[in-house]
Amino acid sequence: MLGPRTGFDWLVVGAGLTGATLAERIASQLDQTVLVVDRRPHIAGNTHDPVDEHGIRVHRYGAHIFHTSSEGVWRYLSAFTDWRPYEHRVLASVAGQLVPLPCNLNTLDALLGEKAAAALGRTLSDVFGPGTRVPILRLIEHPDRALAELGSFLYDSLFVNYTLKQWGRRPEDLDPAVTGRVPVVIARDDRYFRDPHQALPADGYTTMVSRMLDHDRITVALSTDYESIRASIRCKRLVFTGPIDEFFECVYGPLPYRSLRFEDTELPIGPYQPTAVVNYPNEYAYTRIIEHAHFAGPVTGSTRITREYPEEYLPRYNEPYYPVPTESSRTLYKRYAALRAEVAPTVIFAGRLAKYRYFDMDQAVNHALQLFRREICADDLVGV
Repeated sequence: MLGPRTGFDWLVVGAGLTGATLAERIASQLDQTVLVVDRRPHIAGNTHDPVDEHGIRVHRYGAHIFHTSSEGVWRYLSAFTDWRPYEHRVLASVAGQLVPLPCNLNTLDALLGEKAAAALGRTLSDVFGPGTRVPILRLIEHPDRALAELGSFLYDSLFVNYTLKQWGRRPEDLDPAVTGRVPVVIARDDRYFRDPHQALPADGYTTMVSRMLDHDRITVALSTDYESIRASIRCKRLVFTGPIDEFFECVYGPLPYRSLRFEDTELPIGPYQPTAVVNYPNEYAYTRIIEHAHFAGPVTGSTRITREYPEEYLPRYNEPYYPVPTESSRTLYKRYAALRAEVAPTVIFAGRLAKYRYFDMDQAVNHALQLFRREICADDLVGV
């Protein structure tokens, strides 16, 4: 329980990976006191993964697979967890069959037949080189008619309807980088990620974050909204990892986010599906089904599946997950960023919601480590 006019060196708003990393660094490296508050009743943010009554570790806010090519991030987090190797594979339901994502040569075999796929595979390899990841838009715009038709087919089969469900907007209304990130991989390696480090925390993300926050200079207050305590907490510096527009009371209007609704179903015996994640780009209102027990190995006995339904973010009703990548939202964010520089220059805005851009988990941790080194450890801040 926080007492009246409680004092700390730092107040960190948000107990996700970004907030936990900054709090841990401030406490352990600067020996300064930190209060971490989160309006949810748990730590670890969207990586929260409790164990249910059947012993299944549930990725409560969607599948989170740690992967990184950063040795620094890997070493940092390894101080707080052991790892269980896990290579993520995703399937998509297309035309009544399950095919690998991202699209690769195996996907072409399944969708086109081996003979047609082999001919296109040879052309792809000759034009772009084996192992290349070619954006679908690049294929669609290619002068070779066969490659352009392949790009259009894959765009229609795997991407356009999924985008409509995920974002509530057509692809042409989004930043071109969204489409640009959708590749055709000229290889038969059907792993979703290629980073050298791919794993899950052996005891879960929540336990890992708990260890990060387990320091005698850190106090954690859950189910605590920043607005409810800002007048009663004395702190020298503030780290804010929530939505930047909410910090400024949406003075320029709200930034758009997409949210998710999760529908859980318990089943007496599994597996329900062959991989942890199966995407549904064309059928149903949901975008994917997660079967959580796959994260621990072969599925036996009872199982739990979660259907993900994208929806618009409504403050106080659901959670903001994805900044909406449009030109208008980027312009609005720049106005808030300029306001930050003008009226809140000593506040450190960190993380996906405060920076209004998507971070993978390793990027969130690396972003926090960089902020700590560049801004918090700057000569003029160390003494605060």
